[in-house]
Amino acid sequence: MKKITVLFAFIILLSLAFYMFYQEGSLPVDKNNQGTEIFVIKKGEGLNSVVKNLASQNLIRNKVVFYLIVKQMGIEKKIQAGDFRLSKNMKAGVIAKNLTHGTLDVWITVIEGLRKEEVAQILSETIQIETIPFIEQAREGYLFPDTYLVPKDAPIEALLSIFTKNFQSKYTVQLQNKVKSLGLTEREGVIIASLVEKEAKFPEDKKKVAGILIKRFKEGWMMQLDATIQYALGYQKKEKTWWKKDLTIDDIKVDSTYNTYKYVGLPPAPICNPGLDSFEAVANAQVNTPYWYYISDKKGNMHYGVTLEDHNANIRKYLQ
Repeated sequence: MKKITVLFAFIILLSLAFYMFYQEGSLPVDKNNQGTEIFVIKKGEGLNSVVKNLASQNLIRNKVVFYLIVKQMGIEKKIQAGDFRLSKNMKAGVIAKNLTHGTLDVWITVIEGLRKEEVAQILSETIQIETIPFIEQAREGYLFPDTYLVPKDAPIEALLSIFTKNFQSKYTVQLQNKVKSLGLTEREGVIIASLVEKEAKFPEDKKKVAGILIKRFKEGWMMQLDATIQYALGYQKKEKTWWKKDLTIDDIKVDSTYNTYKYVGLPPAPICNPGLDSFEAVANAQVNTPYWYYISDKKGNMHYGVTLEDHNANIRKYLQ
């Protein structure tokens, strides 16, 4: 009986200690602090990392208690990526709840190879922008693919500024100088990078394709690229895509300055927004390659040819 009493007393003391530990850990770090600060949660960041960062910014008293509060509230999967205005005068539970809503900024991912209309659609699904003015003001080829933290209420000018600054930081002077050393202007380098982005699927092929395109351009050849036809054709209602999959003979006859089967040289502007791999491929293009032709099979693998006969043989072998 005495053992039971001792055990019962121990459990009570243990429960009381946990209660005090939990209560103390739930309190604000500084209830008299009226200031606020921005707390950022990166896209895909897990709860453990969030809790660690809250503690490092001195926004919570106890990591274990905060973790338990989140679990108790059942909001672990409701925590959003973005940035939040928090204060040290907030209780842990209030902070936890704030992380599930009210983010000031949102994370937006733009993948490689999209045209500006597709970028506008992605933005409009997350933040409130007018797509048509954005499309009219955006420069194709300069909306650098990346993951961005942008304000929910950012005007179009601010969004374009964010894209431009990132483009300038990624398409470095060093890369631009390499492009110029190949006898290309900065603008031509961006256009060719956009062509490489749509023509070559795998990084190992991009330098070769870039080299072939530069050779054809300098020699005044027809570029003859399906991707430029797709760009010229625009949105396909039946397929619900901006990039028509199967081109017809009539498609190749489309009267557009982007039709590289009809007009010699590069299209007048980029046809998409290329990623860093494509810019680097142009800057480091294999311009001494013996190849003048290439095709991409159904799996995206490239097959190269030195002569037109090689090219036609590859077409018969891999595309028919």
